[in-house]
Amino acid sequence: NGVSVSWRPSVEFSGNLYRGEGIVNAPPEKVWDCIKPLPGTLRAKWDENVTSFEIIESLTDTLCVSRTTSPSAAMKLISPRDFVDLVLMKTYEDGTLSSSAINVEHPLCPPKPGYVRGFNHPCGCFCEPVPGEPNKTHLVTFFQTDLSGYLPQSVVDSFFPRSMAGFYTNLEKAVKTLYD
Repeated sequence: NGVSVSWRPSVEFSGNLYRGEGIVNAPPEKVWDCIKPLPGTLRAKWDENVTSFEIIESLTDTLCVSRTTSPSAAMKLISPRDFVDLVLMKTYEDGTLSSSAINVEHPLCPPKPGYVRGFNHPCGCFCEPVPGEPNKTHLVTFFQTDLSGYLPQSVVDSFFPRSMAGFYTNLEKAVKTLYD
């Protein structure tokens, strides 16, 4: 559906850096409303890889430490995960909206029972306006996620590309449902 997912070995850890790219048929602000990584926002309602977002500490209005939880996946081969990240959200002069994140440890968020603590190496997304097309967004996503635990690399390698392609499909449906 016009989405490309590519990957290469990460320079940050022993896994891969995944890049997704596609056009979403909605203005950047509406796409951003659906994907911004904050509690009480729409992402946990439509993204099958996100159960919840929680702010552990707000440092500024654009910088926070957050905890994200994900459900089990791949027919329960992948247990529920949680991730604690330093997240920066930014708006650029051209209207691009972005979030960037990296794993951090935080004393108010130790590992919790029932979750495997995963680690996000530098990752993020960019919602870019498409020149001359105000109702379209060029969305670029980057993930370098260490799911931790005892997962065979082959499970991770087959999960991520499929999951990222599904992210774009589900996002397109969510934007259409929420704003049409």
